[in-house]
Amino acid sequence: MNDTFRSGYVALIGEPNVGKSTLLNALLRQKISIVTDKPQTTRHKILGILSEPEHQIVFLDTPGIITPAYLLQEVMMQFAASAVADADIVLLLVDAVKAKEKRYAPDDQAVAKIRAANKPTFLVVNKIDLLTKEEVLPLLMELQMLFPFDEVVPLSAATGFNTRELVAAIVKYLPVHPPFYDTETVSDAQERFFVSEIVREKLFEQYKEEVPYSATVDIIEFKERGKGKFFIAADIIVERDSQKGILIGRQGAALKRLGAASRNAIENFLGHPVFLELHVKVRADWRGDRRWLSAFGYTSPD
Repeated sequence: MNDTFRSGYVALIGEPNVGKSTLLNALLRQKISIVTDKPQTTRHKILGILSEPEHQIVFLDTPGIITPAYLLQEVMMQFAASAVADADIVLLLVDAVKAKEKRYAPDDQAVAKIRAANKPTFLVVNKIDLLTKEEVLPLLMELQMLFPFDEVVPLSAATGFNTRELVAAIVKYLPVHPPFYDTETVSDAQERFFVSEIVREKLFEQYKEEVPYSATVDIIEFKERGKGKFFIAADIIVERDSQKGILIGRQGAALKRLGAASRNAIENFLGHPVFLELHVKVRADWRGDRRWLSAFGYTSPD
């Protein structure tokens, strides 16, 4: 590495469903963060690493900023806060369509977090492909009044428009520093984590209402095999017997569909055939129980 190499951490924060995970996947040119059309899909602080010849950017994808209603959401907000604390640069993502319909205020929760950070801060206005050119400029001017942003970048994470311009802007603010991670590494998370997230993504896609929000996925066994299929056993944890019944479905049909969709996505991710075994278990009020949260990997960063 030369003495001009730049490396640093960049936090992506914003309200739920503004496209943080879609943007992370677009920047890395591969999918490491699950994406659904439902809010609050992301529960962890997910690290994604973009390594290029002259720089390394360590992105921190975070849960959408909300007012917590139970302990799991409190931990999720702690993940978001720790990402901002760890970052060299903070990106505030805003959904262009929602911003056009709603006036953001200086005391909005996400704006308050960047105000307290005292770090280089970018306004990233996502989904501008859904607006007309005539609508974009007035919106950008209005949003810039929220905070003295160091950079303002309109883009579309879904189409990739202006994502390279965002990377170029970020690099200018990174400190001169050797890479923090091996340049072949894309994330610090293990395959078990990504597999559990894939199953959770399929839960959000297949089930409605409260079931996906009341569920988590615990990988019980993960056996890699040089020949034959990998063996993966996972428990899907819910809070009530009624949710268990919905997940399993009539004669197990719903769970079979979930298993098939999850297995296909896992095989695409791992590049290897998989035998996936799913079980549904009830753990009453696990989202409000610190012991269960810790057991399922939702450990407070404090």
